[in-house]
Amino acid sequence: MSPFFDASRSLTALDQDSTLVAVIEMSQTKWLIAATVPGFERSPLKKLDADPDSVLRLLRRWRSEAIQAGREVRRIVVAYEAGRDGFWLARWLQARAVEAYVIHPSSVAVSREHRRAKTDRLDTELLMRAFLGWLRGEKRHCSMAAIPTINEEEARRPNRERDNLVRERTRIVNRIKAILARFGIRAFKPNLRKAAEKLEALHTAEGMPLPERSRAELRRNLGRLHLLREQIHEIEQERLRQLSVVPDTEKGPLAMVRLLSRIVGVGIETADMLVNEILTRPA
Repeated sequence: MSPFFDASRSLTALDQDSTLVAVIEMSQTKWLIAATVPGFERSPLKKLDADPDSVLRLLRRWRSEAIQAGREVRRIVVAYEAGRDGFWLARWLQARAVEAYVIHPSSVAVSREHRRAKTDRLDTELLMRAFLGWLRGEKRHCSMAAIPTINEEEARRPNRERDNLVRERTRIVNRIKAILARFGIRAFKPNLRKAAEKLEALHTAEGMPLPERSRAELRRNLGRLHLLREQIHEIEQERLRQLSVVPDTEKGPLAMVRLLSRIVGVGIETADMLVNEILTRPA
């Protein structure tokens, strides 16, 4: 990604008479591609299987048809909304001499006055209007996401996975407390190492043993909690191992994480998030 990349507008002048512009509405099994092609009176719309080679063949076919119509196509640009598929398709297209961009979904303006119909055709029309405005350099049409490399994406995985595990751990703890609250038990601490042992000795506020089905559910939840703790610990230990083998003379994300983590009040988790989510992102 160029250091002068502007997420809010394109810095390359758009010559629509020599530029093939396409947008892709992606789903799990099918992709809908809309385009504006030089020399075409209509805007073509094509539904394909979710296959990048099919997209590339279609773009090249449209370019060949534009050339046959007497137009020179010097630039092919493609955009799609960020979603489940991430950035792999953009990288794949860029490696094959196609300009590819990924649109922030929340940046596309949608009318709030009436309920908007939801169809793939209307979505591609909305994306095309927003993308053309961005290519023309007009502000407030949409915003592009910086496309990370595979290594940059991989560097973010441990922090994001740990965050998901911590959130799941909190949900399970709250679930255990909610089950126990129905029996008037409020002092039980699920995060204790010996919580499973203490569970067997619990009695309700009325002095009766916990009902067996509720006790079994609590055992399963504590088992999940134990597994989550182990997985969180594994991620944290692997990160500490990686930081410990980085030479002091090395420059890079790991060195930055280690340096930031030495600041009072900034732990390794915060340092890792700052470096991989913010500081090392393309400009």
